[in-house]
Amino acid sequence: MLPRLVSGPAIMQTLAHVPFFKNVTDLEFERYDRRCIWRRFDDGETIVDYEDETSDVYFIISGEVRVLIRTQAGKEIILAEMRSGQFFGELSAIDGVKRSANVTALTKSELCIMPANVFREVIFASATTCDRILRLLTGRVRELNARLAEHSIFDLKHRLYSELLRQAGPRPGRPGERTVTPPPYHHVLAARIGCRREQVTRELSAMTQEGLVEKTRGALVLLRPQVLEARLAEVLREEG
Repeated sequence: MLPRLVSGPAIMQTLAHVPFFKNVTDLEFERYDRRCIWRRFDDGETIVDYEDETSDVYFIISGEVRVLIRTQAGKEIILAEMRSGQFFGELSAIDGVKRSANVTALTKSELCIMPANVFREVIFASATTCDRILRLLTGRVRELNARLAEHSIFDLKHRLYSELLRQAGPRPGRPGERTVTPPPYHHVLAARIGCRREQVTRELSAMTQEGLVEKTRGALVLLRPQVLEARLAEVLREEG
């Protein structure tokens, strides 16, 4: 069942204004616009459920969503967080297999919902769109491979180092330091690296005592990211 439509100003219902299709000039948008559905979701609202039987593709117009996968034991792992310009649901649209993930809106979000048959038509109709989708899918596979390797090679502490480095960006005015903004919740980090919240709390406490991280009001600061990178490199050398 599709989630309810959130009230508010009308959304400009054309693929030409969907961030993913920006600068695509070889697609007749009007041919597909009326075959898509535009919906708004509240923060915390489920967009796609594990038991959802649909095979639609969701293009994010605005907002942020979180993608979770569930193991056979019922444990949920955060696979990704996506923002405007990205899309999800393409696997079911391509192979028709049942959904393998749950997607929830982290903020108020607007999405364009494209039926699987329309998605496939668009791919074959536009070389630009096809190339863009292939590159994004390739990037996701590479990222998943990297995370799989991390889980195979790194212990919990080093997986946490890697995840923090992946999320961090440069700290303005402080060369050599990086920040994760806003500071990540411990249970979210735990879900991303496959451990318990208490373990993340313990490791972050140890990193604070070492002078590696510092929590400010609006960010988690990596004071010496080069140390974390060096420790990861050392483990990889030992494995090699």
